[in-house]
Amino acid sequence: MADKLTHLDETGAARMIDVSDKPATAREATAAGRIAMTAETAAAIRHGDVQKGDALSAARIAGIMAAKRASDLIPLCHPLPLSGVTLDLETDNAGVTATATVRTTHHTGVEMEALTAVSVALLTIYDMAKALDRSMTIGEVRLLAKSGGRSGDWSAE
Repeated sequence: MADKLTHLDETGAARMIDVSDKPATAREATAAGRIAMTAETAAAIRHGDVQKGDALSAARIAGIMAAKRASDLIPLCHPLPLSGVTLDLETDNAGVTATATVRTTHHTGVEMEALTAVSVALLTIYDMAKALDRSMTIGEVRLLAKSGGRSGDWSAE
């Protein structure tokens, strides 16, 4: 069974995959997630009326920083030189949707970096606004699309 699990060696010990034989290609991944909240909390975030400060700006910076640190948080995740990270935050009357796109030219993809960016951005919004609404719910974090690499392009249905 260990020969079928890529992050285990023949003895069953954890290992980081050797990607040195893979070609360095342009790779991109987009992920999204959402934090749901009361209409009052959403309005406070949208208008910058959160006591701790501008929740959207803090979340955007936190998400970008998190993408750069994904390999510090996720065991066996390769550290990658990122060439670009964008994090968009869209507010509505029931919450905030975060969408991150991460790019690199390297031997392995950036899906984990995009997912980490979204997750940390949403956690930051929770932290900034928890005094207003502790019942906020983070969810729907998922990969939307990836391109590049041996497996090619993929998009969520």
